[in-house]
Amino acid sequence: MKAAKYTKETISELGVHDRNFPEFNVGDFIAVSLRVKEGDKERIQVFEGDVIAFNVHGISTTFTIRKIGANSVAVEKILPFYSPLIESIEFIRSGKKRRAKLYYLRKRVGKTARIQEKVLTKEQKELRAEKNAKKVNRASA
Repeated sequence: MKAAKYTKETISELGVHDRNFPEFNVGDFIAVSLRVKEGDKERIQVFEGDVIAFNVHGISTTFTIRKIGANSVAVEKILPFYSPLIESIEFIRSGKKRRAKLYYLRKRVGKTARIQEKVLTKEQKELRAEKNAKKVNRASA
């Protein structure tokens, strides 16, 4: 197979398929279930945190999650969106934000490092639920 037959766009789109994850953006609080191998055993580990960055580059799409761990130590993970190690993503709450990347949170400590929750009306919640249900139905068909 010669690489000359493929353009940059088609190469970056190879292997891209719908993952049936709920829609989430920067500022949202999500829980990612990751498959972790330890020796010959495999288990699921949940990593909950705020999405501070989302880089869309076809199959190389990544998102960065930040959580505050024990003793107020911040932990960040950059996860590939199309990784087979991601079992599922659960949307927990939406956050108010005014930027595409929330790197400024790294300098903050305590309550100022939190993202304010975006309060949705009943209609907005129903629309979001319908949208995610349609996405799941489309993927299973």
